[in-house]
Amino acid sequence: MIVYNDTVILDDTVEQEWLAWIKEVHIPAVMATGCFSSYRLLTIIDSPNDGITYCLQFNADTIEQFQDYYRTHLFKFQEIHQQQFNERFVLFNTLMKTVDE
Repeated sequence: MIVYNDTVILDDTVEQEWLAWIKEVHIPAVMATGCFSSYRLLTIIDSPNDGITYCLQFNADTIEQFQDYYRTHLFKFQEIHQQQFNERFVLFNTLMKTVDE
């Protein structure tokens, strides 16, 4: 399984707005692409960063499904996120593969 992970560090003042938007708008839109089979939203309890840190993980069954998302959808979603929460977050992402499930 391929795991695409967005780690987002938020300003404290935007957390509730971001959380509502991510649950009500962003996750449903990403899942509607058909590129991912499931997702998980986590908060980091012991983050060394200032602000609140969340991880949003989307699971794809194959690398080809992720590549389709990357080519077709990723930059559009990143632009929307930037417009919605400009200057109030830091985001980085990682691509992982599960080992011995």
